[in-house]
Amino acid sequence: MTLTELNQRFALSNHVQFKEIADGITIAEVSNKHANSNITLQGAHIATWQPRGQEPVIWLSPYAKFAPGKSIRGGVPICWPWFGPNATDAKLPGHGYARTVPWEVLETKALPDDTTFLRFGLVESDATLAQWPHTSPVQLDVTVGKTLRVALVTVNMSKDALVLGEALHTYFAISDVAKMKIRGLEGCEYLDKVGEPARRTQQGSIEIESEVDRVYINTEADCIIEDAGLKRAIRIAKAGSRSTVVWNPWTEKANKMGDFGENGFRGMVCVESANAFENLVTVKPGETHRMVVEYSVNAI
Repeated sequence: MTLTELNQRFALSNHVQFKEIADGITIAEVSNKHANSNITLQGAHIATWQPRGQEPVIWLSPYAKFAPGKSIRGGVPICWPWFGPNATDAKLPGHGYARTVPWEVLETKALPDDTTFLRFGLVESDATLAQWPHTSPVQLDVTVGKTLRVALVTVNMSKDALVLGEALHTYFAISDVAKMKIRGLEGCEYLDKVGEPARRTQQGSIEIESEVDRVYINTEADCIIEDAGLKRAIRIAKAGSRSTVVWNPWTEKANKMGDFGENGFRGMVCVESANAFENLVTVKPGETHRMVVEYSVNAI
């Protein structure tokens, strides 16, 4: 669908316009009385969300690259249909292919409370089917308002049960990593992926002073990012998710990535709602699996 056709069919006055921001990269520019948000059609990738009167809540690197087939540093990348390396073929892309392939717009509408709803569907191709040879349509529902509600929906239309790994790899904007802590995972077991892999139990709130890459398992708890610098708390409330990933690459790893910028890692933290490792989801034929997350902000 061309840009003109997209706007003719799905643009909404005072809510949604479609624009091309780079060669081959189109965004849905969402604006209503509650918030602004940009979503790329590649990967159905929520790049930004900023409630009115607030600092940005979703972090996007100023050095993020927007190019066909390339992942975007920041925002809300979709990890699907596996999390981390593929279990049987190490040559396949880490975290799956969903975040780097085209999605199509299926629906847009303005809701009575002036929030904005958008629905995207992953476009299957020979390349995606070669990696995931199953009939399992996946959609992303996004509601932009005072809160940001995101639902990743997988339908198993094949004859066999599917084992699914997934995550909303959300980057949150913070004042400084030294001025924030994460609550909600106290007492949870986690798989520590920094250094020699280990299984540990979280003691108290999470404070970050070095590289952190942890998969908290068997938890459906809300998480709260308390940011003393911005005097706000970001709540991550989820359903259909049994894992939570906390990630910050710290200095050395961020510098190697090249798209963080100097000390960019200090202004972000990832708190990802997921189903990973021993919390993989089995979706039976004919069933639908929904992972739903809602982000909200309050002053502290």
